[in-house]
Amino acid sequence: MPITLLWAVDVYGRVYSLSTAGQRWERADDMLLELKRVTAGKGRCWGIGCDHHAYLNMMPSETPIRYREETYENQRWNPVDSFTDTLLPTDRWPWSDVTGMNPQPLHSFELPSRSWEWEGDWYVDQTCGGEPSQTGGWEYAVDFPANFSPDKKWNSCVRRRRWIRYRRYIAQGTWAKISLDNPRKPPLPLCDISCGGWEMSDQSGRYPYLWGVTQQGQVWFREGIHPRVPEGSSWEEVDVPKEVAQLSAGPGDLLWAVLWDGNLLVRTGLSLDSPTGTSWTEVESPVKEAEVAHVAVGVSVVWVVTKDYKVWFRRGVNSHNPCGSGWISIGGEMIMVDVGLNDQVWAVGEDRGLYFRMSVTSSEPSGNGWIPVSAQWGSSKEIIPPRKRHAAGGQLKQVSQGAILSCSDSDSELGPADPPHNTSDTPVLEAAAPSVVPLGGADTPTPPHEKTEEPPSSSQQDAPRAFIPASDSFINSLISDRDKAPTPQPSITEEGEDPSPAPILPTPEAAGQDVPWMNVDLEGAEAARSAQAGGGLSSVDSGACATYSLGSLETSQGVGDEDGPVWTWISGGGCDVDASSQISWLSPTGPLTSSLSLTPVQSTAWSEQQRQEHRDEISKKPLERSHSVWVRKGALRWWRDWKPQRWVDVGVALEQSTKSDGRKDSIFFVYYMQYDEKKYLHVFIHEVTALVPVLRDGLYAFAVYTAQRTRQRWPLVLAAQSEKDMNEWLSLLSDCCCECRGIASPPSRHALWSTTCKGDIMVHEPSFALEATAHTPPCDLMFWRQVPGHLQCVESNSLGLVWGIGWDGTAWAYSGHYGQQLTSAGDAVESHQQTDVRSVHVYENQRWNPMTGYTDKGLPTDRPMWSDESGLKECTKGSTHPPSPQWSWVSEWTVDYNVTGGTDKEGWQYAADFPVTFHGHKTIKDFVRRRRWTRKCKITLKAPWKQVPPIALSDISLMPCLTQSRMDQVPVWALSDKGDVLCRLGVSSQNPAGSSWLHVGTDQPFKSISIGGASQVWAIAKDGAVFYRGSVSLQNPAGECWYHIPSPPRQTLKQLSVGRTSVFAVDENGNLWYRQGLTPSYPQGSAWELISNNVTKVSVGPLDQVWIIADGVPGFTAETPGAVCHRVGVGPMQPKGQSWDYGIGGGWEHISVRGNSVEAPRAPHPPQAGPPRSPLLAPPPAQANGNAVGV
Repeated sequence: MPITLLWAVDVYGRVYSLSTAGQRWERADDMLLELKRVTAGKGRCWGIGCDHHAYLNMMPSETPIRYREETYENQRWNPVDSFTDTLLPTDRWPWSDVTGMNPQPLHSFELPSRSWEWEGDWYVDQTCGGEPSQTGGWEYAVDFPANFSPDKKWNSCVRRRRWIRYRRYIAQGTWAKISLDNPRKPPLPLCDISCGGWEMSDQSGRYPYLWGVTQQGQVWFREGIHPRVPEGSSWEEVDVPKEVAQLSAGPGDLLWAVLWDGNLLVRTGLSLDSPTGTSWTEVESPVKEAEVAHVAVGVSVVWVVTKDYKVWFRRGVNSHNPCGSGWISIGGEMIMVDVGLNDQVWAVGEDRGLYFRMSVTSSEPSGNGWIPVSAQWGSSKEIIPPRKRHAAGGQLKQVSQGAILSCSDSDSELGPADPPHNTSDTPVLEAAAPSVVPLGGADTPTPPHEKTEEPPSSSQQDAPRAFIPASDSFINSLISDRDKAPTPQPSITEEGEDPSPAPILPTPEAAGQDVPWMNVDLEGAEAARSAQAGGGLSSVDSGACATYSLGSLETSQGVGDEDGPVWTWISGGGCDVDASSQISWLSPTGPLTSSLSLTPVQSTAWSEQQRQEHRDEISKKPLERSHSVWVRKGALRWWRDWKPQRWVDVGVALEQSTKSDGRKDSIFFVYYMQYDEKKYLHVFIHEVTALVPVLRDGLYAFAVYTAQRTRQRWPLVLAAQSEKDMNEWLSLLSDCCCECRGIASPPSRHALWSTTCKGDIMVHEPSFALEATAHTPPCDLMFWRQVPGHLQCVESNSLGLVWGIGWDGTAWAYSGHYGQQLTSAGDAVESHQQTDVRSVHVYENQRWNPMTGYTDKGLPTDRPMWSDESGLKECTKGSTHPPSPQWSWVSEWTVDYNVTGGTDKEGWQYAADFPVTFHGHKTIKDFVRRRRWTRKCKITLKAPWKQVPPIALSDISLMPCLTQSRMDQVPVWALSDKGDVLCRLGVSSQNPAGSSWLHVGTDQPFKSISIGGASQVWAIAKDGAVFYRGSVSLQNPAGECWYHIPSPPRQTLKQLSVGRTSVFAVDENGNLWYRQGLTPSYPQGSAWELISNNVTKVSVGPLDQVWIIADGVPGFTAETPGAVCHRVGVGPMQPKGQSWDYGIGGGWEHISVRGNSVEAPRAPHPPQAGPPRSPLLAPPPAQANGNAVGV
């Protein structure tokens, strides 16, 4: 790791640097230099002096910085004097730049500043176009401007040659002043600067851009900074809508500014082509009660400090989204923060110590705690905490209550005038007390071995104090104002409490006047040192301002230099460290290694605790828990579903914030480029309703649904490069969704189960209001999560039994837990190896030709000769792939003879034309034919499903139960793949797979079966006939006989579902039917009533609730068939319901609500007001002792 520097400034304007390879702070060689603040970049550091000029310190390097000045000597030929510098009036200047537009005589070149020196005199460049020339450097052309060449021709009327002179930068390693004077309008006095942009557009190593803020709130940009001109060339003003107080530029294309009103401005449109950006966007302060005092940005992070010293982190910041999406409070009490390289965070604490945010990584940009920067001072070998308080005899010194400093902008080194005779027009405010309350003051018990100091005498209080130059009172510009709350701040912030600012105490001299705000009582500190040197001890009231004597630094450098610096600014833009760096002065010890975030006051408290060995007493004080941010970034592909529709490579980021109470909130970002413009999409995780794997172009794709996207039928479709990446993102997003919704357990017994056409299993946890007759929550708000496994259909009941059937007919019983929190490894969900096999079909189409017979040459209007079943999509055997990459082929292509309608001996089906009904024999009117080719594929995975051997099934049904039901054995009815009716025995909560099959005799094969409340068994034969099984009970699980039920007129039913008191069925045309007249005495009902169309599957629950899989959603014809739909208004008096509520859709195959027996709580009946409306007569009054008494 290269050796880099950390820069800092103390309250006296002295600049220090700390090397990553060293252990000691080094002060700048220029002892007279006083800077207000610094901003560091790679290999350089800028600063603002007390004269409001910019200063630059370039790090020494082996390669010198040289700049080549050049000018061109131009001549024209005339018949008398040959080539001469006497040009035509329309010609360029005799000495000019390469374009000839600007005059550049040799004597006009001057050094830009004292930081440069000439390396030699002017000389002629003897090369032409990089090649050596024998013409003395002259280039010839016909006229100005034209293409010059070293060859002189007969028509060469003009010539030129280049003169070169080099200048070298000699100010490396020192602070060089950058003059504000330039041909353009100079900026007004600067009050803040910030450099950045050296990593813009991933071009690391570019020289930075420099931004400045004037005292009038204007923003300026330094132009012309490049490797050969480190100082830049000129200033350019950037328009701002409001006055700016401070700004920060990141290494990339982020620029944030603090306004005078406490809000923030964000510069958008920053790029290499537009380094100053295009527009401003205003962002409000994190809290309305406290304005922003400071902002710091990095590559993709933004930190701010409000005027109550609270630290905030901006969520969702990215070059695609420079404004971010929200604020998160971070523990700690700081005056300012700075974001350095690798987005590492440095800060100046409220105790004037330096701090580093530990564990800041790309995945956790907010870090998890503050540690002090503990380096040696000067020649001292002692490593001192951020603000070590030197004590004589174990006591802390407390001195004056305030001080007055001049607010003049003059560069004079003279001190301020006497306050009573101050004639300056600058308003004077009372001094602010330091915001650190010493441990051992009013809020900390005095140790037994220490004695309380006596109050100072009047002579000590009235003693004159030496004046210390305050760097042009630059501390006044650090924090413009503070809340004047008289409440003293506690030494350690209690969790959940907001610390109050330190008390503000007026000085006797400034009574009735305004005194400038400042950060530290400088004169008070000097008075304390003077008093200490004289052997005197001073103390005032515990609520007064306190200053602390520091450890010695250098004993011969002037006033105040014998103590450690009192920090006011830090810049880590040139310090190359990260969370894994082994830096000696960044080694946390003791309690600071905790993941809890400590305020600077708390850090000092821990240091004092270690030195005084009061561990038991102080360790009982609660620490402020920090909010944290965790980020996971990656690269996916996004299906852009507007024209031109295509897959787009995008960057994604999942950002999760954890609050102090443990609650988590997450946002998912998608960053993309459109027409060279950076854009983004974002989804709040708490709004996500489903994460569904989808079939899309053979990719590992999944769809992200929200309520709004569900209503618009416009999911966010993403694809990963591998199955592992897709599963990782699905698992990560699903876990975040469950955490946001408080779901931390497997599916409950009342869950709704569903499957997609891809075979994925989805689960929804119902609420009490889901089946309420009034105020039913919309279906698009339902949250679906995936359960491991692969099934074609699934059925459940409220006792926790769940069965499913795979595409190959294999029956599976759910072996997972229900509803309880998993607390140990022994409670892990039992997983088994689950396999499934399904067939993929393509159709070969042919048309009859009188000359050649049936051929694959169709008409131009015909379907493709190899297509899917609909004929709308071309599908050849070579281009057809398994449903998803998780599947693998297990067979070759073969002709499928098991097709509806039958086939001939070669597998062909015939019809008069496309598309009509096909049949298995050829007639004289059949001009087209087709046959189906099939190929099997297989998937293998680990899932909580146990195989139920040994019969392949086509349908399954479990008897629904109410919540209060108790059953030793649950009736389970099923149909084999051949249509046989089966009853499973021994099924219970302890043995969900049951023990054996019981065959129930029928006279024909069946295709659908369902068992409802009170052991009602209904079934549909393959020819569409409906049957009811009589005498079924727990004692007689197989029943006695079948009763035939008439089907709806001219309709063939294909599937039905039986609830507690209702029966619904679906016919082959997608119509939904309701069976009327069901009574306990006549359970077969009386007639069928048409309810709706557009239905493929129906499920009736134990509360007679009705859910369907709709074939499509009205108005969205392009969506893949299969949408979850809820029948609204179903009740005892309205069993057919009133309307449909469409939910998530696009490829959903099956749904089961037969486990949801959760009823909405019934409101108590209100007392009847007024006389009863019953027609019954009032009872006669009773007699008691001869008197009438109402009963």
